[in-house]
Amino acid sequence: MNKNEKFVITINRELGSGGRTVGRKLAEKLSVEFYDKAVIKGLQEKFHLTVEEIEKLKGRKQGWWADFKRQLSGGPGMSANYYIPKVGDEPELLDTDQVFKAETEILSSIGTEESCVVAGRSGFFVFRNHPNHLSILIQASMPFRLERVMRKQNLTEEEARKAIEHVDKMRENYVKKYAKTSRYDTRNYDLVITADGKTEDEIVELILQYIG
Repeated sequence: MNKNEKFVITINRELGSGGRTVGRKLAEKLSVEFYDKAVIKGLQEKFHLTVEEIEKLKGRKQGWWADFKRQLSGGPGMSANYYIPKVGDEPELLDTDQVFKAETEILSSIGTEESCVVAGRSGFFVFRNHPNHLSILIQASMPFRLERVMRKQNLTEEEARKAIEHVDKMRENYVKKYAKTSRYDTRNYDLVITADGKTEDEIVELILQYIG
């Protein structure tokens, strides 16, 4: 990946690995926007961005995403303005074919117009043909994930384990349905990092060193 040209970094991550925070911090270090599923879902719901509406916006003017983004009150980290799911509470009912197509259209438009970091289940697939794309998987052992989820969400070990198992199953089913592969298949990624024994900042530095 050449960071001196327009780029997209996608981060797939296991719940409890700290991958979303790594993505946000990495975007800050690179001075680019950070997008995750909560932001995209929030945009779809708040502005009714169906596939048809996106096609209309794209047809009116090239660079529709840049114009659209200027209308938003956010900026880096603007996900704070939208719905962010709690652990084990990802919006399953929104995972329809139409929503996936709309999400893909939004992400593709973003990747065409600006450099960014994207955290999400299907990022590696959506940007698989992008000319300057780095695909990353961040994973961790179950003890590491349990400790982090328990601490971050104030859950018991049993509650944290159930949440992790639920989200793991849901994300894997989602990727298998739309990308026709497993999110655990390391051939989908340029870089695979295990979070055990590392802080989020250390993982960010590892990625920056890899980019060069």
